[in-house]
Amino acid sequence: MKEKTAAILAIGDELLSGRTRDANINHLAVWLSERAIALKEARIVADDECAIVDALNALRARYDYVFTSGGIGPTHDDITYMAVAKAFGGCVAEHEEAIALIRAWYEAKGEEVTPARRRMALMPRGAELIFNPVTGAPGVRVGNVFVMAGVPSIFRGMLDGVETALERGIFVHARAVTALGLPESRLAEQLSAIQSALKGVALGSYPIDGDEFGVTIVARSEFAATAEAAITSVAAAMRALGAEPIDGERPGR
Repeated sequence: MKEKTAAILAIGDELLSGRTRDANINHLAVWLSERAIALKEARIVADDECAIVDALNALRARYDYVFTSGGIGPTHDDITYMAVAKAFGGCVAEHEEAIALIRAWYEAKGEEVTPARRRMALMPRGAELIFNPVTGAPGVRVGNVFVMAGVPSIFRGMLDGVETALERGIFVHARAVTALGLPESRLAEQLSAIQSALKGVALGSYPIDGDEFGVTIVARSEFAATAEAAITSVAAAMRALGAEPIDGERPGR
């Protein structure tokens, strides 16, 4: 079984201006990791059709799955569907099933399906719908691209609808150890030696609050025994430097 990879393309001027803090990248990384899919790249682009098309074409050629977030609402700057259609060489059209879902959602609330709300059903031709349990307006799948909402609660709700479409890859075992009061820089040479000596493992070093309070080392491997052997060696190196290793990760302060 080979590694399965993914990327996320977060779309929106508000993300780049600092008005909105992205929450979807972190959530997706954890969600994919639990399903043995590695999130390899995250990009943020403005509400610009050419920028979306260029980024999307680069990502979908490189990774097994691409998730987009943002730009599928009812306003003039929601252009993600048009950009996705262009990336695949197609166009948008009103999706009959999507408009039926949108109409049913708003009519159940006693509200009108305005032209702006109807605009959310203008989707790439041939797209498969992604169910939206939060607001009714669905996302879509085109090829290996999953087009999802930017609002975190909706994004997370849509993930439930795509899980069966994803092929899981190699499960990665992770082990962690923390040393409080030990600067990352004092452990650097030992980590390099351990990484070189053990094959099939990746060591990640994560300083706590800018290295002032200590460091957490995480070993990741396809094989549990390899990850365990690596973290045992790291713990021994920490002790040799006068620090007492603590199993597991400690949050930054």
